[in-house]
Amino acid sequence: MSQSLALETLSLNGRSVRYVPIADIPGIEKLPYSLRVLLENLCRQKAVRHADVDQEIDSLLQRKVGDGITFYPARVFGQDILGLVMLLDMAALREGVEAAGGDASRVRPQVPIDVIIDHSLQVDSWANPKAADINLAREYQRNGERFAFLRWCSSNFDGVKVVPPGKGIMHQLHIEHIGQVVWTEEGKDVDLVYPDSCVGTDSHTPMVNGLGILGWGVGGIEAEAVMVGLPVAIALPAVVGIELTGKMNDGVLPTDLVLVITQKLRELGVVGKFVEFFGPSVDELSLGDRGMIANMAPEYGATAVFFPIDDAALHYMHMTGRPQEQIDLVEQYSKVQKLWRDPAAPAPVYDTVLKLDLSSIKPSLAGPSNPEDHLDLDTAAQSFPAHHQKIAGRPYDPQRAVPVEGEDFVLNDGDVVIAAITSCTNTANPANMMAAGLLARNAVARGLRSKPWVKTSLVPGSQVTADVLERAQLQDDLDVLGFNIAGFGCTTCNGGSGPLPANIVNAIESEKLIATAVLSGNRNFEGRIHANVRAAYLASPALVVAYALAGNLNVDLTRDPLGKDQDGKDVYLSDIWPKSAEVQEAIHGAYDRDLFIERYAELYDGGEPWDALARESNGGHYPWEADSTYIRKPPYFDGLQREPAPVANLRGMRPLAILGDSITTDHISPSGSISLGTPAADFLLSKGVEQKDFNNYTTRRANHEVVKRATFANIRLRNKIVPGVEGGVTKVMPEGEVMRIFEAAQAYQERQVPLLVIAGKNYGCGSSRDSAAKGPALLGVKAVVAEGFERIHRTNLVGMGVLPLQFQDGTNADTLGLDGTETFDVKGLEENLGVRSQAELIIHRLDGSTQSVPVIVRLDTVEDMEYWRHGGILPRVWRKYLEN
Repeated sequence: MSQSLALETLSLNGRSVRYVPIADIPGIEKLPYSLRVLLENLCRQKAVRHADVDQEIDSLLQRKVGDGITFYPARVFGQDILGLVMLLDMAALREGVEAAGGDASRVRPQVPIDVIIDHSLQVDSWANPKAADINLAREYQRNGERFAFLRWCSSNFDGVKVVPPGKGIMHQLHIEHIGQVVWTEEGKDVDLVYPDSCVGTDSHTPMVNGLGILGWGVGGIEAEAVMVGLPVAIALPAVVGIELTGKMNDGVLPTDLVLVITQKLRELGVVGKFVEFFGPSVDELSLGDRGMIANMAPEYGATAVFFPIDDAALHYMHMTGRPQEQIDLVEQYSKVQKLWRDPAAPAPVYDTVLKLDLSSIKPSLAGPSNPEDHLDLDTAAQSFPAHHQKIAGRPYDPQRAVPVEGEDFVLNDGDVVIAAITSCTNTANPANMMAAGLLARNAVARGLRSKPWVKTSLVPGSQVTADVLERAQLQDDLDVLGFNIAGFGCTTCNGGSGPLPANIVNAIESEKLIATAVLSGNRNFEGRIHANVRAAYLASPALVVAYALAGNLNVDLTRDPLGKDQDGKDVYLSDIWPKSAEVQEAIHGAYDRDLFIERYAELYDGGEPWDALARESNGGHYPWEADSTYIRKPPYFDGLQREPAPVANLRGMRPLAILGDSITTDHISPSGSISLGTPAADFLLSKGVEQKDFNNYTTRRANHEVVKRATFANIRLRNKIVPGVEGGVTKVMPEGEVMRIFEAAQAYQERQVPLLVIAGKNYGCGSSRDSAAKGPALLGVKAVVAEGFERIHRTNLVGMGVLPLQFQDGTNADTLGLDGTETFDVKGLEENLGVRSQAELIIHRLDGSTQSVPVIVRLDTVEDMEYWRHGGILPRVWRKYLEN
């Protein structure tokens, strides 16, 4: 596309704005809407930045999947874990540039940054009216130093806004308030408007795709590059179209639909792809439904799950309190740019089409350890014995009962010890929350109560959700069942489920019971929900309530009674399940625009606890505390040379771990509690931190010493170098001594032996945490060889200078007979390094033999090559600031 692009004017209610037109570009009607947003971005680069992107525009218009393109997001969106680490690296970068003689004043965000403090809440208190206040106070007590750093950043970095704790979950706040749909950039004479877009330091950032905002999750490392003005480099994605027909049956909830979609798209294979929905039944989906579907993008591996702007988006913007002027701008701009979804218009052309009949959706769960492990509700109880056998390694015995000290009940395998209504995935959807509240009301009216061994909690994604439940007069009934509001933030699905009673834990561990959790979250990976829970199931909020009443996964909710009413009659789930019409009536009576306006007017007001965290600025430098166990200046700029070392082949690597399929970032860098006997626990104890103050791995990621010790420390990790053993251990070769992975890596580093990791399919699936790449890099891992990589984690590895290598189909650790005694070289990097070039993995075996295995170098773009050559994004950015 060699012709020039001239800005055009859009007049709206007496106001004029400029935009880069794309509506008349030939072939745009056939482009999926998400690609139209990328096209506008490229055209704007050409018209406003005067960038040479003609080839990228042609690649997009010709749908050359895999070609590299650049994307400049409007902003960066983050939470207090990766967002904090991102800003921590920025603070260290500023000092590193100054120490090298550069201009530190240039080190500042080039795009707006929003950070939401939402990932530090734990359910310490539950099932009581003061739970939310107690948990918020404990959150400040544990994390005051971390919060103070973020507050300092909001005062010392232009363009950084921080939402205090206790306001809600980032993705729900994003879709309800922060997302603008159309972005306005102030100009000298006239403002420039373009599609709102973002990258987020959380893998569930695509939730905002449900509102027509293109955004996806990246690691904090890649987000830092965007912060300093570099583009996101991506391979042009294939776009999968999901054609929706039919209508969901009465009583079926949005979560049921989402879990089916997760299963189908994981089966289809959409890693690294965009997904869009079209067809006559898109109009059947509320904005809440769309946000839920898009939120689950990382669970099936998609980069983005895009719903174009339409009347539902405008209605939602109005309901959530957006100014009418902004709503009018969104409508007019999207229509003039052909970004508006017209149900009567022909569908775009998709690379793959999957059809889904909404009438086929049934009530469902997903478990015991992956979101794609779909189960129709009527098969869940029959499936549990097989799950038990796989997890426990022994047959399920329904008669096996364990007494609980001080209680008049016993525990059995399959007992639900955690029932949590949690996560923006579900609480942002009015239908889900009203259904849960109505079910609770009906259950209480029949005299049902939650089982006494169940830890119940309700943590809405925004304060508005709590207001709505109160207004609908449903919170009192939820309270009776133990679902008192325990706070506002990301809890159980992020490992913040808090403690179980000691007598419950003792009963579980004494006989190794397979205790279960049911949660309305988006993730249930091994070891994530709670250390004493071996099986976790995702479900709608209403089914969470139902399982709290039932108390065990072996209760068939479709056939077995939940209990008896006051008259001694059996009560079945079908007796108390609300009708769809009741749910809609409750929604219309409770949700109101004014509730959103009132709550979000005080979004940035954290009150006295927040104000007390103010810190003095030391010439723009953060006042580091040498003895801090939370905030440590990172080492990534120590000893850097102004020029990167020449590209060299890798030689003499030892395997630190040989792993199987679907190794999640939780396996690599766990997010849950820090258990005694782990390297991180030993480190904290050595610094005088008592066990009660360990907090969790998630909140310690701004301390690289903890990040190193947390790497591969997941209690459920299975390393084939030490078969039959569970946990973060390996063998140090050539001696074969078994030790914890951290100490093994330390031993190898002392010997100056480089390391690699070998894995199966979908390596790095799950959360977008950069610690899962930073940790291995800090331990000396130079390469990861896997059968396949999840998109975000592959990018994070490159961003930390760790080389991702992919086996060819049919080759893996098992077919090669690897046991950890081998050493490895990688040849071909010096000779022919290129985008997705081929290299040789040379295996040196213990018997002296060698084997050469072809591998694909997963540097997918020119920018990937540049970052890896520099040793990662951070060194590249540091050198960039020193170039002038």
